[in-house]
Amino acid sequence: MEMKTISLPRLNQLNPTLESTALKLMEEAGELAQVIGKYRGLSGEKVELDQEMVIRQIACELLDVAQTAVTMMFVMEEQFGVNIESALQEHRSKLERKGYISG
Repeated sequence: MEMKTISLPRLNQLNPTLESTALKLMEEAGELAQVIGKYRGLSGEKVELDQEMVIRQIACELLDVAQTAVTMMFVMEEQFGVNIESALQEHRSKLERKGYISG
């Protein structure tokens, strides 16, 4: 299995809280859902969008979701003492147990 890693930065000049980051994560997930819904015509609108443009827009919104989730992990580390490396290892172990990845 090929393994890819996506590395996202810690953002500067922000003072996020757990609550503000959770709300931002929901906002970004909603924007992702909106783009997918428009692309699939789920809003009842006639779909006249260029597929390549829509796929790029979906990727951009998905990265916004991922960045916000990473920011939330940094908040958990800084404000609540969560060890990110330990949490990542537990997550990887869970994925291995479920057969999603091989160790």
